[in-house]
Amino acid sequence: MAYPAVLGLVGWSGSGKTQLLEQLLPLLQHAGLRVSVIKHSHHDVTLEPPGKDSARARVAGAQQVLLSSPWRWALVNELRGAPEPELPELLTRLDPVDLVLVESFKRGQHARLEVWRPALGKPPLYPEDAGIVAVASDIPAAAGATCTWLDLNNLPQIAAWLLQQYQAGAWSYNP
Repeated sequence: MAYPAVLGLVGWSGSGKTQLLEQLLPLLQHAGLRVSVIKHSHHDVTLEPPGKDSARARVAGAQQVLLSSPWRWALVNELRGAPEPELPELLTRLDPVDLVLVESFKRGQHARLEVWRPALGKPPLYPEDAGIVAVASDIPAAAGATCTWLDLNNLPQIAAWLLQQYQAGAWSYNP
């Protein structure tokens, strides 16, 4: 199985991971990359309104429900006690793309960009996690920082770094 390039965005809740992701996607698309996103959540996720036909079929026991419209389609899989799929399995379910940005998978065999805001009062993750290859922060690099440091308020700098790393093949994924 050939996997796409994979880069994770990690950080504490409220650090701005999703906001950075939203800002980077148009820039990466403009640069010619086809990008998909896998978002991990620790919460139960409801994709269809309760009481609608697709939700009713899922609640009634359907293993999968595929909902289609002229604008998008969604496939909902019920685990029903089965273990949550690991990242390699989830990647096989995506259409082929150049890059997959993975939000909130803090551990794994993929490179990660940490979004860190000291004002949250939480310590950075990078000193204890060798998989973090860069930090995007709203403060200058700490003395002795062991990875690339990016200015969270300089989106063109982050996008340029991301594109350069992608083009260099830095995020090949082989679990």
